[in-house]
Amino acid sequence: MERLRKSLPVLVLVLIGVMLWRVCSHSGRRTISVDNHKWDKLLLVLDQIEKHYVDTVDYREIIEKTLPAVMQNLDPHSVYLPPEELSVAEESLEGNFSGIGVQFNVPNDTVVIISVIPGGPSERAGILSGDRIITVDGVNIAGVKMDQDSIVKRLKGPKGSLVKVEVKRDNLDELVPFTIKRDKIPVNSVDVAFMLNDTLGYIKLSKFARTSYAEFMEAVSMFKENGIKSMIFDLRDNSGGYLDQALLLSNEFLAKGNLIVYMDGLHRKREDFFADGRGSLQDVGLYVLINENSASSSEIFAGAMQDNDRATIVGRRSYGKGLVQEPIYFTDKSGIRLTVARFYTPTGRCIQKPYTENYQYDIFERYNHGEMTVADSIKRNDSLKFVTPGGKTVYGGGGIIPDVFVPLDTAGVTNFLIAVNRKSLQVKYSIRLADMYRVQLRNVKDFGELEKLVSTIDFEEGFLNFAKANGVVPQGSEWERSKEFIVTQIKGLF
Repeated sequence: MERLRKSLPVLVLVLIGVMLWRVCSHSGRRTISVDNHKWDKLLLVLDQIEKHYVDTVDYREIIEKTLPAVMQNLDPHSVYLPPEELSVAEESLEGNFSGIGVQFNVPNDTVVIISVIPGGPSERAGILSGDRIITVDGVNIAGVKMDQDSIVKRLKGPKGSLVKVEVKRDNLDELVPFTIKRDKIPVNSVDVAFMLNDTLGYIKLSKFARTSYAEFMEAVSMFKENGIKSMIFDLRDNSGGYLDQALLLSNEFLAKGNLIVYMDGLHRKREDFFADGRGSLQDVGLYVLINENSASSSEIFAGAMQDNDRATIVGRRSYGKGLVQEPIYFTDKSGIRLTVARFYTPTGRCIQKPYTENYQYDIFERYNHGEMTVADSIKRNDSLKFVTPGGKTVYGGGGIIPDVFVPLDTAGVTNFLIAVNRKSLQVKYSIRLADMYRVQLRNVKDFGELEKLVSTIDFEEGFLNFAKANGVVPQGSEWERSKEFIVTQIKGLF
């Protein structure tokens, strides 16, 4: 029903055009034959509009409005992307984009530089963390409620192009001008990689981007130097990306001949992908973390590990996206992501969840029926039951169900925590705190020095005073219950 509702404006537009032609035709009613070719009627309607409609038609506008409606009637993941949206989607996965090389927040309607990418354009120009960007190319962007996407568009641009910014720095009265030459900025998909102890490594992957495998193997080389024996691979909130990266990463852990995944579709013959046996992590113990936002390539990897009895899957049921999209590009720089096949895990599971009216709200439904906190509330389809070579029962029909369930942690959730989250007080306070310790932060050279600085700061009292000044005061035991979450967030943002 939702798709039909969104499609109605376009359908009505087409029907009105046809009706006007029929009413106003000087030759009276006429019938046009429709052949049995699949798209004949649609083409005939458009042809009649072009030949007989009373007013000039903006064909581009009609096409741009019609294409999304057409795609919506296929499946939830087949989409039309106009040029600008396609460019953004490509950048997020390619592993680089052209810009000035900064990370920033906009806590109080002003851009605050959180960090400057080492070796990037802004560092070369002299931009520092803590700088406030006031103007971009002469246009004021501070205090005017400019949305973050608009700010990003002004800072990004073609490699080699120049952008002029003026920043407010520390206690200087005048603005400091900079001319920055945009360059390619690397976008890392490995958020963090470190050894938890002498033998256990941890890697967090945010997406399966073009550079993910290379980044992963760089971290692995460091792990091997430290004598790694087991690894935690964190795919929580990883919505997927390039299939080839999931295959390369899976290959590192599996023995020769192990099936990783296979794809099959009406117009695509079944294609199987096997491990070649050259993976360097076949003897390393593996734990894969997933949650309700782990999708697509994340599910391919987790499914391959689970179905080959290669890893312990920990967390909550994954998203349930078992469809394969193929990109198709047009000369006007737009494109579509068209579903061409389904993927199946090694035991034969298709983990695509059903296309229901509430498809987009499936995660909320999981909250409502208790799946996020109670393992027994996870829906299992006994007609889609499969068994791994090791004898473990797994299920298809809607995501990867973990081997070890970890409920959503609600222990520290209080009305006070909800209130400070709504006002983003942790972010705002961390920026104020960073300003207070700006000189010390700029001199920090490693994690040890940062820990030493953090140990000297009273985060609790400072934040409580800040929250009170912003109209939020904990009641009863709320602070004791929530402080660990809040203080940890502030330290991370600091």
